Amino acid sequence: MTTMTAQTPWDVIIMGAGTTGLMAAIFAAKRGGRVLLIDASPEVGGTLLVAHGQVSAAGTKLQAQKGITDTPQQHYDEALRISKGTIDKDLAHLAIFNAAGMFDWLMEQGFDVRPDCPVMSEAHEPYLVPRYYWGKEMGKSVVKVLAKALQEGIDRDAIALKTNTRITDLVQESDGSVTGVKAVDGNGASHAFKGKNVLLAAGGYAANPTYFKELCGIPLFAKAAYSFNQGAGLQLGVSAGGYARGRENYLCNFGWILQDDKFPSPITGRANTYPANRPPWEIYVNANAARFIREDEPSVDVREHTLLEQPDLRYWIVFDQTAFDKTTPIVFNWTKADMEKAFETHAMFTKADTLDALAQKIGLDAAALQKTVADYNAGVASSQDKFGRKHLPARLETGPVYAIRNQGASVTSTVGLAVDEQLRVIRPDRTPIPNLYAAGEILGGGQLQGNAFVGGMMAMPSLVFGKLLGERILPF
Repeated sequence: MTTMTAQTPWDVIIMGAGTTGLMAAIFAAKRGGRVLLIDASPEVGGTLLVAHGQVSAAGTKLQAQKGITDTPQQHYDEALRISKGTIDKDLAHLAIFNAAGMFDWLMEQGFDVRPDCPVMSEAHEPYLVPRYYWGKEMGKSVVKVLAKALQEGIDRDAIALKTNTRITDLVQESDGSVTGVKAVDGNGASHAFKGKNVLLAAGGYAANPTYFKELCGIPLFAKAAYSFNQGAGLQLGVSAGGYARGRENYLCNFGWILQDDKFPSPITGRANTYPANRPPWEIYVNANAARFIREDEPSVDVREHTLLEQPDLRYWIVFDQTAFDKTTPIVFNWTKADMEKAFETHAMFTKADTLDALAQKIGLDAAALQKTVADYNAGVASSQDKFGRKHLPARLETGPVYAIRNQGASVTSTVGLAVDEQLRVIRPDRTPIPNLYAAGEILGGGQLQGNAFVGGMMAMPSLVFGKLLGERILPF
């Protein structure tokens, strides 16, 4: 096994053994480089251990086998369409035009892609061509492929892996060039390592409530991100002279049902607010007890951006006994028995005999809620809903009445470290910091997806950029 000392001439030192770091280590080693891979966690995989690990790629061999015609240019054009041109065009082009080769490599290594893939996606604004993929074990399917390839590099003595170790500082010369790192291992021992290049691939900050609020200006409501995503890599990059960007692109999803008000709170479940597979009988009201969107709005992106404008990114799903009896439960994978129990025991589920009593229990203005429901019922009677809702199955009037509180939140990092098209960390004047690179979630969704959730454009760029860095970008 390679001996790790301060004198070892590492070709690249990588902070983070997740999606990007693993790929960079694997391909840098294949290219003949000597790699030191360091992670604060006791295991490799990073965010992939808890994420869905969905990727997108156009022009893949699997698409061809299924008779699907697609090109990187089509994929790129759609990323621009979905993000309304806010995605970082250089980074998007680099990722998308190298995505097919990346996905084909995964398949060649035994990636257990789900048999129904590729699809166009439902969770996000859909593509027009099926190019969305994931494994049978979600993110862990990708980890299995990468861990095997990593071990091959370790066995060849090309990669040294140091887990349970935190990089605490970057070593810089007087000209700002990065020439190594300082680290502390799990026993509290300090280390210094020299490297020709340093790659920051330590993920985002979505498990750090303080840093999340500082960067996004919004509380970290949901507790679901990978626990080691504390923002350490981003902080190191900024301290070395880089800067963070992308805050203007913050976006939340259309809501989860959280366990309680102790933020960040664990997620209890998710409401099925996708009208294509469950037409709504309910109405959605904000903190002012007012409807704010047609509940059968077909666009995921429109729903998400509309919620972004509501107080505290919060709303209540309100319905009556008729809706409870005649529809499938609105919470994914729940039975009616599950729902009944939740309305007796769960803080986010409220039941009352009247609208006034319901409003009092959930802290909304009773008169405002009465008016909102009356206006909705008038729209049902006339088939002319004020928000343009098409699915109007019944008036909301049969007690008891119910409310489920939904919280818009994000479990990924919007703000990220600024880099150029060669993935070099750059200063505010756009000059690169010599020998310092960054890729993965540390770049932020605000760059990788823009002001939207573009399917597969977090995990796939992370994989692609790691591969490209190892294959050709990092100078050995």
